[in-house]
Amino acid sequence: MPKPYPAPTTAAVDVAGVTVALGGTQILHGVDFGCAPGEVVAIMGGNGSGKSTLVRTVVGAIAHSTGDIRIFGEKPSRKTMGRVGYVPQRISAASGVSATAREVVSSGLLGGGHLRAPRDARTRAEQTLADMGIGNLASKDVSRLSGGQQQRVLIARALVRNPELLILDEPMAGVDVPSQEALAHALDDRKKAGTAIVIVLHELGALAPLIDTAVVLEHGCVTHVGEPPRDLGVHALPGHDHVHPHDDPHEGEPRLNWEVTS
Repeated sequence: MPKPYPAPTTAAVDVAGVTVALGGTQILHGVDFGCAPGEVVAIMGGNGSGKSTLVRTVVGAIAHSTGDIRIFGEKPSRKTMGRVGYVPQRISAASGVSATAREVVSSGLLGGGHLRAPRDARTRAEQTLADMGIGNLASKDVSRLSGGQQQRVLIARALVRNPELLILDEPMAGVDVPSQEALAHALDDRKKAGTAIVIVLHELGALAPLIDTAVVLEHGCVTHVGEPPRDLGVHALPGHDHVHPHDDPHEGEPRLNWEVTS
């Protein structure tokens, strides 16, 4: 169980009136949403609704045109982003260089001016892998792991620093049921410890009991804020075609590699 945080004094993330244009096309239209410590917010919507664009904008991977983004009450900076764990969508834990799952997770402790991992990096990495249900794979080369196992390694890498705000973009996509259940268990522990969690989802699945608020996007506009709409079932919008190789217009572009979590 991660160490609990002090009582919250401000929102972990606050997005107000954010607009984003990519390649001359308006993607987000005045989006508002927030997430408090200990809250789980699901960003939902159909294909091309702007879900991934929204979270990529929050973490600074995409610039916004207008509006305001605050992380723990401050404008995003190296300091505030050091409190954030981020797992982008559909990437591999294998970087082209041979590395064990333990080494990949330990690398999450670098950054923020630290050139070397702390002395307890190995212990923390192994514990976080165990929390994700893959402690037995710590010494395995990540390139030899399944897609679901690699996804769990990447999530462990974001969790190892015990972030106060965790942002995950479609972590359940193409992941097997055991990995979904392990993720749900790990996120439940983090939620209880006071972590704010923003998670992009097409389907609620095993995470349904954890969701406090759903923010539904349609064509870059917020159409619903509240409990996940019951009439949408496990999918974000009526008429969802179940085939979504690209969520947003920019998704065909190269993804951030596993070295980026904050």
